[in-house]
Amino acid sequence: MAPAKPLIYTLALNDNGSPRIEGRFLRLPAPYEPYTLRFEIEGGSQVTRDGVFMCSYPEDEKKGFVRGQFREFPIAPDFNHTITIDIPIRLAGTFSYKIAYTPLPEWDPLSSSKQTNGSTRTETETFYFIVDPALKMSGEPLPLEAVALQSVIAKWMGPVHEWDARLKAIKEKGYNMIHFTPLQMRGESNSPYSIYQQLEFADDLFGGKKLSKEEKEKKLGDVLAKMERDGLMGLTDVVWNHTANNSAWLQEHPEAGYNLVTAPWLRPAYELDTALLEFGAGLKKYGLPTNLENTGDLLRVMEGVKTHVLGQIKLWEFYVVDVNATAEEAVKAYTAGKFADGKFEINGGSSLVEKAEAVRAKLSGTDHFGERFRKTLDGNVGAAFLRAVIGEGAGEDAARKEISSALDEVNLNFYKAYDADKEVILDQIYNRVKYVRLDEHGPKLGAINEANPLIESYFTRLPKNEVTSKHDEGSLALANNGWIWAANALEDFAGPRSSAYLRREVIVWGDCVKLRYGKGKEDNPWLWDHMAEYTQLMARHFHGFRIDNCHSTPLWVGAYMLDAARRVRPDLYVVAELFTGSEDMDVVFVQNLGISGLIREGMVAWGAGELSRLVHRHGGRPIGSLDQGCLKKEGKTSDGEDAVVIPLQSSGVGALFMDCTHDNETPAQKRTAADTLSTGALVAMSASSVGSVYGFDEVFPKLLDLVGEERLYEDAVPEVGIAKIKGVLNRLHVEMGREGYSETHVHHEGEYITIHRFQPATGKGYMLIAHTAFQDHQDRGEFNTITLTGTKVEGVLSAKLVVEGTEDQSDDQYLKGLKAHVEELEMPYLEEVEGATKITVPGHFPPGSIALLKTQIPGVPADLDEFLQDGVKDAVKGLDLIDLNVALYRADGEERDCINDGTYNIPGHGNLVYCGLEGWMAPLKQIISHNDLAHALCQHLREGQWPLDYVVGRLEKYHEMFPRLQSLADWLRSKFDAVRKLPSFLLPRYFAMVIHTAYVACRTKAISLFAPYIQEGSHFVQSLALCSVQMQGRVKTTSLHPSEPMASMAAGLPHFTNEWARCWGRDVFISIRGLFTATGRFEDAREHILAFATTLKHGMIPNLLDSIRKPRYNSRDSVWFFLQAIQDYTRMAPNGADILKEKVKRRFPLDDTWCEWDSPEAYSYESSIEEIIQEVMQRHASGLHFREANADTGTLDSQMKSEGFNIDVEVDWETGLIFGGNPSNCGTWMDKMGESTKSGTKGTPATPRDGAAIEISGMLKSALRWINDLRKKGLFKWDGVDATIDGKDTKVSFEEWEGKVQKSFERCYYVPENPEDDKNYDVNPEVVNRRGIYKDLYRSSREYEDYQLRPNFAIAMNVAPELFIPEHAARCLLLADNVLRPEGSVGMRTLDPSDYNFRPNYDQSQDSDDWHTAKGFSYHQGPAWGYPTGFFLRALLKFSLVDQKDTIQHIFYRLHPHREQIEKSPWAGIEELEQADGSYCASSCHTQAWSSGTLLDLFADVRELVEESSIAAN
Repeated sequence: MAPAKPLIYTLALNDNGSPRIEGRFLRLPAPYEPYTLRFEIEGGSQVTRDGVFMCSYPEDEKKGFVRGQFREFPIAPDFNHTITIDIPIRLAGTFSYKIAYTPLPEWDPLSSSKQTNGSTRTETETFYFIVDPALKMSGEPLPLEAVALQSVIAKWMGPVHEWDARLKAIKEKGYNMIHFTPLQMRGESNSPYSIYQQLEFADDLFGGKKLSKEEKEKKLGDVLAKMERDGLMGLTDVVWNHTANNSAWLQEHPEAGYNLVTAPWLRPAYELDTALLEFGAGLKKYGLPTNLENTGDLLRVMEGVKTHVLGQIKLWEFYVVDVNATAEEAVKAYTAGKFADGKFEINGGSSLVEKAEAVRAKLSGTDHFGERFRKTLDGNVGAAFLRAVIGEGAGEDAARKEISSALDEVNLNFYKAYDADKEVILDQIYNRVKYVRLDEHGPKLGAINEANPLIESYFTRLPKNEVTSKHDEGSLALANNGWIWAANALEDFAGPRSSAYLRREVIVWGDCVKLRYGKGKEDNPWLWDHMAEYTQLMARHFHGFRIDNCHSTPLWVGAYMLDAARRVRPDLYVVAELFTGSEDMDVVFVQNLGISGLIREGMVAWGAGELSRLVHRHGGRPIGSLDQGCLKKEGKTSDGEDAVVIPLQSSGVGALFMDCTHDNETPAQKRTAADTLSTGALVAMSASSVGSVYGFDEVFPKLLDLVGEERLYEDAVPEVGIAKIKGVLNRLHVEMGREGYSETHVHHEGEYITIHRFQPATGKGYMLIAHTAFQDHQDRGEFNTITLTGTKVEGVLSAKLVVEGTEDQSDDQYLKGLKAHVEELEMPYLEEVEGATKITVPGHFPPGSIALLKTQIPGVPADLDEFLQDGVKDAVKGLDLIDLNVALYRADGEERDCINDGTYNIPGHGNLVYCGLEGWMAPLKQIISHNDLAHALCQHLREGQWPLDYVVGRLEKYHEMFPRLQSLADWLRSKFDAVRKLPSFLLPRYFAMVIHTAYVACRTKAISLFAPYIQEGSHFVQSLALCSVQMQGRVKTTSLHPSEPMASMAAGLPHFTNEWARCWGRDVFISIRGLFTATGRFEDAREHILAFATTLKHGMIPNLLDSIRKPRYNSRDSVWFFLQAIQDYTRMAPNGADILKEKVKRRFPLDDTWCEWDSPEAYSYESSIEEIIQEVMQRHASGLHFREANADTGTLDSQMKSEGFNIDVEVDWETGLIFGGNPSNCGTWMDKMGESTKSGTKGTPATPRDGAAIEISGMLKSALRWINDLRKKGLFKWDGVDATIDGKDTKVSFEEWEGKVQKSFERCYYVPENPEDDKNYDVNPEVVNRRGIYKDLYRSSREYEDYQLRPNFAIAMNVAPELFIPEHAARCLLLADNVLRPEGSVGMRTLDPSDYNFRPNYDQSQDSDDWHTAKGFSYHQGPAWGYPTGFFLRALLKFSLVDQKDTIQHIFYRLHPHREQIEKSPWAGIEELEQADGSYCASSCHTQAWSSGTLLDLFADVRELVEESSIAAN
């Protein structure tokens, strides 16, 4: 058998370092075998700037984990790649990571040095991941899901030499771990949780023998070691929050607690507590009852509290300022001329409230309570106040009056605070006394006396003796511990910001002193050392801890103690009693402390529905879960070894799910005794750690007194109760936990709950049917027949608990339960029907009954997952990118064009956007991310196998067009054939697994066919490159040849899929560099260049190609994008210049006569690409003047006016610029023609852009520069063009033409920032809207449109950067970044928002009388288009004078919306456009060729730049 491949868990990070997952809690499996955690950071993320990735997982596990100590991994920006950091995981615990970096400053393109902008090095938030402990029993792994824990009260176990029989009893009940309550010496209350001495075990564990501390530790250690050898692990409580009120060491170290020296703010609470005690002791003196019979008695006592306590101790003095004393100090300083520095912003005319506020702001002692009248005003400050309001030299009486009135006003709010607290104090006292004395559910303590005082004291008062005499008397009053309803778990309720003790909000434990750790060890070193020693003592002997009262444990204390423990026992199992009231707060504790499970309890449920919810919550993943296993794929280790890669998903917080804990009431008290079996069985069947308190299985009738009870557990296996059947269930629990029964299905119906545990790899399972017994009756109740499809079922056991009376069987020596026994019942009736099994419970199945069944799905191979993922590489190895277009994508229109079928409709969800695998992955990604088995697709799969038929069937329909797809179809069919045999409830999981496996294989295959930098690039770069696979496909009704099928580029999806609408010249040649040339698809680029070259007519290429049958020539810019694409091809493709000599047959005669494609005149002569280029230049030099062919037939364009069909283009030889167009046509990409009769726009272009469009001027210059370069290399034989200038035939060289454009460009297009510079430019100040920009047009028919800020200048900046003065370009880019780029959008606004014509939204379907918006007239008047962003960001790269790496990171930051969109959009592409604010536009194409293509252009530019920099550096 081949060794298992290494396992890698991947965690992708967002730009801020946070995990890119749903949720935040990360839990990794126990490292029984080492695995790798791989962090993935996008190389352009801000955190890579001077970045250091820091992880607290230790480099050397043998040296152990040290909190706050981080391994450092330097990271640097890498725009084209994903940075990976591999952490080998061998150690359990809680670990964290963060990233230190220098934030990017605000972008200033004119700064020539690396910018700091005052930014200092910073760190991300700290993020956590926990690794489960690798528990082992007898050398074999014990997963946490296999833990079965028995909780015992240690003192009821008797001396350790008597433990053997009791341990054997626990072992025979199937438990493998014992939770011992604290075994330490107990305090005077005898409560196990009131520990007298943390470092010494209790004497009664050793039969009362006087042993040394060391002897006791050894004896107990020997017993625990033998216990482990016998198959029982040990877990104990750790109690960090308090110590026994009589702990001897408190007298030596009162600073360990909150006393009146360490916590002076407790003084008013202490004085109140003392007064209440004295009052309670003197009730008779006041004529008040000491035995409260009713609320009337209590109300009389409360009146006494008001009079004799609150009325006497003057508690308000702790709240307010002593007006008289403070005023005297101020007057004294005032008359002495002693004024504090600083100015009061008030005067004599200020109101009293303003004066009081000025005084209040200067008070000292307002931070917390302390001594009486702690709030005060320094005399010199008071004098300064007086000077501000009455000046200097006023009399003492006037001064005294002024300051006193201000202080009285200040005190008003302080008195209000006192009054509010007083009401709380009275309410708390009343409610607490009522509960302990009168309430039916309270303890009813009886008479008020010394043993049971009126109130539980909040303070322990240490005795005065020789030891304590060395301490300040205030040190001897120590706050007792307790808890508060709904408290903030991160707030110290005994701290200076809390009034809980004063307000009597603490439910106090009078036998426990609260320990004061401070903020760190330096605040209380002795206490920290003492408790750490105690913690490590426990870790030496126990496998696990139960953190007592975890929600009141300061996080930093718990972390310190657990770190100390894990240094002793790295695989420490930690559970916690944690009640924060918030799942988010639970996570804070869990991830900081590395808690494996929170203690949760079945007995808290108030009914079957709630118990079902708890079982569901802690029972495991749902059966058929779509989780990490569906997403695993092949990968490589950092050493290049083959590995299995699984992306991490967020986890749920683990649980130790108890049927009943040691501090909760039993079923006999809360429900019925019969419910013991049903609840115990349901918990035992859960896929988490489970547990039970000793006495639950024995059917103890009530919760025992933890403090007062002295009897022992029985010393043999009880014959009564559910002990024996619990043994069966617990052993099954361990078996299922060890063998991977990780999935469950929980069903609730009336009083019944079923839980079905399932092993997904083998199809084996166990089902429990439990009839709960919350109510006392014997009816079977209503429960429908269960049907398990495709499943064999056999009975294991069926039983009920019979309880014989309510008499406790305990005697004077031993604790026993009620007289109860388990009685066998008839097994449920099993009926096999058409491959399913029906299960019906018998007629006699009363509350408290259970039935256990064994299930098996026949024919599920043990290696099903492996089988479903095997062989896919071979299935796709022969596919090319055109095949993969079909396998992965295909919009509805493309599919219908080829096989007369469309996208799949999921009932309740709608149509998928693609027919191929990407279409299915869109919902599956969401389903897997949330394990959303209720999704419409999952339900659809459970109802039938239609999706399986569709996936295979569509590929087989393509067999004739794409025969190579048959191998993938065969692979899918073979895998689906195995899936079809499974029960329907498993179909969603395995359908997802097959689809994802095929999807990853096809995606990987496609990427392997791209250029190396794409293959090695980031996930985002690869996703962009895959857009070329989306767009380039073969359909029947569109081709690059009129009679031969050829693949062609779609402009966008879903609107441009087939027929005449698919392939557009402008779109192709804007997109071609990014989608084809830069990705290495050189042949696809070449085919499009040659195809469009055949169509050259009038010196133009068509915008609408229409398979070259009926091309339309109405775009002035397309031919210039065409020339730019040829230029890029010659530069980037291997031997790219060879294309210049390639010849193409010309679609039209040389005289531009229109003819049909299959007429004799068509394709009657040929030209080389070199000749085509010259023809373009010459025809433009001569001027283009024609009317569109077929313009007058009424079929060419139903919207355009007649004059719009007239095409006129010519060169202005003064500037060298090309002018064209008229107000009735729109010859550039902003080509919206008005369509609304209602608004009057029909036949009127929204943006005619006649004149010299800036992007055409840029591309003209680029073409001329390129031609001149080709001439120098001997690759272009013409040296110029013939022109008519001023009526004369003139030869114009290309160099001369280029020079004219270069010389005139800035003068013609730039609008200077300073109007004084207008004289140097062709500017009309009266029309200028915004300065520091480049005009969009030059000399258009509507002059104001020249001065509009649009994103088109960025095209010119890219193709001809030499035209621009760098400082002008940089400032214009900065302006556009702020004005045209909506934050969070993938696009650039098409018009300046300050422009009168700006309209932010596009809606083609809306018609109205609004000229500006009707029928989408605003198409290019504001909405944010995707493709200009690529040109804009490329221009930033060219013209920013900022440090190159910083510029790239600024660009990367601006790509965040694109990364989000391509990842989350079901179309897996970049939108054509969004509304101007970046919001969704329903009329848009949802993936557009040029939107992704121009971004790939950007990445290609960056790659070239980086390579050039590397060469220069070397």
